[in-house]
Amino acid sequence: MSLKRPGFAERLQTAAKAKQTQLEKIRATALANEAQSAEKQAARVETAKARQIRTTERKSANRITGERRDAERAAEKARQARAVTEEKARKDAERVAQAEADAALKRDQKAARDSKYAARKARQK
Repeated sequence: MSLKRPGFAERLQTAAKAKQTQLEKIRATALANEAQSAEKQAARVETAKARQIRTTERKSANRITGERRDAERAAEKARQARAVTEEKARKDAERVAQAEADAALKRDQKAARDSKYAARKARQK
C-alpha cells in the first residue's frame, strides 16, 4: 500500500467539490422550500381574504342589529311618550269634569239654600 498523501491542489479540488455538493443540496432544498413557501403564502392570502370577508359580514350584521335595536328603542320611547301624553290628557279631562261637577253641585246647593232662605222670608211676612 502506498501512503500517498494528497497534495495541495488535490485538497483544493476536493474542497471545491464538497462546497459545490453542499451548494447543490442547499439550492435543491431552497427550491423545494420556495414551492412550499409559495403554497403557504397563497394559503395565507386566501385565509386573510376569508377572514376579511367574515369580519366585514360580522360588522355589517352588528350594524344592522344596532340600527334595529335603536329603532326599537325609539319606537318604545315614542310609545311611552304617547302613553304619558294620553295619561296627562285623561287626568286633565277628569280634573275638568270634576271641577264642572263641583261647580254644578255648589250651584245646586246655593239654589237649595236660596230657596230655603226665600221660603223662610216668605213665612216671616
